[in-house]
Amino acid sequence: MVPQDHAPEAEAEVDFGEVYVILDGVKTKCHMFVYRLSHSGKAIHRVYPTGGQEAFLEGHIEAFHTLGGIPTRHIRYDNLTSAVVQVIHGGDRLRDENERWVLFRSHYGFDAFYCQPGIDGAHEKGGVEGEVGWFRRNHLTPMPEVATLDELNDKIRAWEHDDNTRRITGHANTIGQDYHAELPHLAPLSADDFDPGLILHPRVDRSALITVRMVKYSVPAHLIGQRVRVSLRASCVVVFEGRTVLATHPRLGTRGVTRVELDHYLEVLRHKPGAFPGSTALAQARAAGAFTAAHDAFWAAARKTSGDVAGTQALIDVLLLHRSLPADAVIAGITSALSVGAISPDVVAVEARRHATGHTPAPASPTRGGTVVNLPPRRPTDPHQVIAHLPEDTRPLPTVTAYDELLRRRQPDPAPASAEVHHIQTGTP
Repeated sequence: MVPQDHAPEAEAEVDFGEVYVILDGVKTKCHMFVYRLSHSGKAIHRVYPTGGQEAFLEGHIEAFHTLGGIPTRHIRYDNLTSAVVQVIHGGDRLRDENERWVLFRSHYGFDAFYCQPGIDGAHEKGGVEGEVGWFRRNHLTPMPEVATLDELNDKIRAWEHDDNTRRITGHANTIGQDYHAELPHLAPLSADDFDPGLILHPRVDRSALITVRMVKYSVPAHLIGQRVRVSLRASCVVVFEGRTVLATHPRLGTRGVTRVELDHYLEVLRHKPGAFPGSTALAQARAAGAFTAAHDAFWAAARKTSGDVAGTQALIDVLLLHRSLPADAVIAGITSALSVGAISPDVVAVEARRHATGHTPAPASPTRGGTVVNLPPRRPTDPHQVIAHLPEDTRPLPTVTAYDELLRRRQPDPAPASAEVHHIQTGTP
């Protein structure tokens, strides 16, 4: 073993390690990306469902932003396929690099140092090799139980903060003290981030779904039959129309499954309300907690008041409010409307906007029935359909009698014109 002295801000090391997590009740094999500054020992750890190039690039971007800079000399790697296509034997660490990896390095302006192949190369980046094992033993044993990997990575961020007080053997200062001394000397980040995702162009099928790596994801229904641009990232799938982000889904690792968003189908369901109760989108929205008990209560009241078709359409009008208002504001609007028996999307919209802007309701008055503005629903065209809470209309029928006076104006006598015509036709004087 040869002792090493790493200059501040000069070097970092990168590696992947396998970890097991109880993910939503299932033991799952995941991949932990580790980036470690060689001088201070400050390390960033992120767990991804894949160890592919998307996770490799995304981990770098996360580390650069978290640490606030880039090493000025180089970053050490083993011969990961995400970076190296082929090891060129006979040369001095020559490598045939992946084209996308070259673009990434050029974007952020750093050099790569590739260790020797095999076990000999592990000793050339011993700091990160030891970091993978230390972090796994001290923070990921026993296996953490989480609902999502985002939840786990949030916990990891807290553990990394606590590790700032740790002192590495042979160092006079703690990790945090050495890192804060190293931080001002790191190279600055570029103004724009590199898109770490793999770019794909799938076609939207008739169910408004795209297929990415044997998994189906929903997109807005107006894109049916078109091709969309997809950025497949380590933790999510981002769908674009031009430069506009249309949808973002968490990346699923199980093949053959489908993930849909209820919002993507609302325009279709507005015209096909009978498909709403049994739709996959509704089932997944319930499971995710996006379709709440307040929505269910409004739906039940609307169907009781207006019937299944009109009641479901009223619910969909309420769901469309989520596109422009926060979810808690819409739910507060539903609750306020139901409290006074106003089963109207218009009332929900008014109350939701009032809640979103922090407007304080006026004091209750006997004519308004509380603090909620009561907008009764429109009268139905079917005379046999009865709407609850709608008072009897006792106003007289409209009349236009007053306007008949405008017709009593004196009209000019058409006789002179007729005489002139007769004179022309007969030729009489």
